[in-house]
Amino acid sequence: MEKLPAKTGWLWVKEGLALFRKQPAEVSTLFLSYMFLMLALGILPIIGQLLPLILVPVFAMSFMQACRQIEEGKRVYPSLLLVGFRSPALRTLLALGVLYLLAAFAAVAVSTLVDGGAFWKAMTGPGLDPKDIEGSNLRLAMIVAALVYIPAAMAFWFAAPLIAWHEMPLGKALFYSFFAVRRAAKAFTVYGLAWLVIGVLLPAAVSTIVALLFNNMTVIVFILLPMSIILTVVMYCSFYPTYTAVFGKPPRDEAPVPENSDSAR
Repeated sequence: MEKLPAKTGWLWVKEGLALFRKQPAEVSTLFLSYMFLMLALGILPIIGQLLPLILVPVFAMSFMQACRQIEEGKRVYPSLLLVGFRSPALRTLLALGVLYLLAAFAAVAVSTLVDGGAFWKAMTGPGLDPKDIEGSNLRLAMIVAALVYIPAAMAFWFAAPLIAWHEMPLGKALFYSFFAVRRAAKAFTVYGLAWLVIGVLLPAAVSTIVALLFNNMTVIVFILLPMSIILTVVMYCSFYPTYTAVFGKPPRDEAPVPENSDSAR
């Protein structure tokens, strides 16, 4: 694989937007179905706090498959949410999800060296007491946790599609993903910075402007909530171009197509 130029990172964002614009309602419905399911799982005691993270690789394939079908001119249906559960690689995807969970806990655990455990309590406890925030380096702890998690994120980035579409074992998928991201580091840096501006700074700027114009919390929420949903869905759509730019189009005979797709009509 040739090294990708830095500008490729911005192209991924644009390609994600292009995929979203082809079927905005369908992909948004898929995302909202995913969010409602995560909320439902969160009701379960103890395991409900762990399952959403463990199932990330499984549901990641739902959005990857959705983008693949959009690219092929096929309709996206909410039933795609279960595509990962139908995959022969389900057990490996779940094992990958367990690694997601362990890596996240490890990153947050390291942050306790910076803030004495305030961020850990915020992430693992029922809530954070305001007294715990006073005098703590919570912001620095979040930065430390993010930096510690970067190598794991590199290994996880392409792992799910490599497992599901290329039938790679877990270790091989993690290895290929890590070095693929490392080789495209400049493109991913631009990609990450672009989403930092679009996903964080843009909503902050919009909320400030709306607050100055209306000074009404209901109006602010009414504008920011759909905006945040759309930006998140576009970001999910942009994951697919990062994969195709590095590994090419997915094998055509992999990933099952739901029964109510266009091809089954």
